[in-house]
Amino acid sequence: MIPRLSLTLLLLAPLLVAAQFGQFFEHMFQGGGGGGGAGAGQQQRGGRQDSNNVPSNSDWYRRNFDEATCNKYLCPGTLACVDKPTHCPCPFPNTEEKFELHPDGKAICVSKSGKVKGLTARKVELARKGLL
Repeated sequence: MIPRLSLTLLLLAPLLVAAQFGQFFEHMFQGGGGGGGAGAGQQQRGGRQDSNNVPSNSDWYRRNFDEATCNKYLCPGTLACVDKPTHCPCPFPNTEEKFELHPDGKAICVSKSGKVKGLTARKVELARKGLL
């Protein structure tokens, strides 16, 4: 009885995996995860990239960086104009916290650690001390 059940589960396992992760793999290898062809992240229309998609190179960023007007410090991650680098905002403030790294005078943005208040700050402090 047990070998028959094991054999049945072994035969059904690929179907269960396909049902669970099928769309993930389909998206990964066809619709948006890289690779070549017109269906892999870039829809081609007459040899041009679909205007709804951002280019896959850094031209868009460089163009916006070059066109940004700032007489102080231009933050490379957000293109915000601030007084000094440590004043740069995090690109995703809803999910990131900013920490200044003294004595460097630099700042980093770190993903928030769930709902426990202060956990991210504790992890950053442990990392500063080389304990994490």
